[in-house]
Amino acid sequence: MPRDRIAPGPLVANHVVDWTQEIGHGDLRKRALAARDGRGKRMNASAWWRRLDVPGHDAASISADGEGWLLRGMAVFGLGSEAAGVAYEVAVDRDGSTRRGELRGDRDGQAFHHLMEHRPDGWYLDGRRQQGMDGALDLDFGFTPSTNLLQMRRVVFECSGAVELPVAWFDLGMDQLEILPQRYERRGVSSFWYEAPTVGYQGMLELADNGFIASYPGLWSLC
Repeated sequence: MPRDRIAPGPLVANHVVDWTQEIGHGDLRKRALAARDGRGKRMNASAWWRRLDVPGHDAASISADGEGWLLRGMAVFGLGSEAAGVAYEVAVDRDGSTRRGELRGDRDGQAFHHLMEHRPDGWYLDGRRQQGMDGALDLDFGFTPSTNLLQMRRVVFECSGAVELPVAWFDLGMDQLEILPQRYERRGVSSFWYEAPTVGYQGMLELADNGFIASYPGLWSLC
């Protein structure tokens, strides 16, 4: 989710899981973590959003890898008079907790590269141990709506009410990871009231059939 704002939009996917037809809330996570197509292969999902607060687009996909799941994406957007392009990925374990994340890109002609790692003794950014990150198991990027899917698959889909979910948060221009407090409250099978008080955002998130956020009010929309 973005700094001082947040925004995902809908999604396009092949062989998607229709989570809107599940019987129990716990089944959402089971489908998300163990979904297979008719040939017994792991299913992939992808999304393509248009950014609404500034000019920009974001495309992302999630697929199974040998140790869990891998989210990959590419975001391009404007920041005032600057232009930014970011290739990103986040790898999670079978239980959904983040192992690592990586960014490579260019902002106004300046190349950058950042590596985030969740090691047994804590979080690291570019090899530097980060302080004050206790309790965060998920990595969230502030320039894309796609990373919400990982944390929601791990925790939120199983909840019938509200859940507090702090995450390790990183956005362009930051030199350290920060804790981002979040609150999700289920309002329907695929609707969640969302609050991130430290960045001043709240709104109703709507999920697409494959679990990516389909509506993140005011910031992103599906292309």
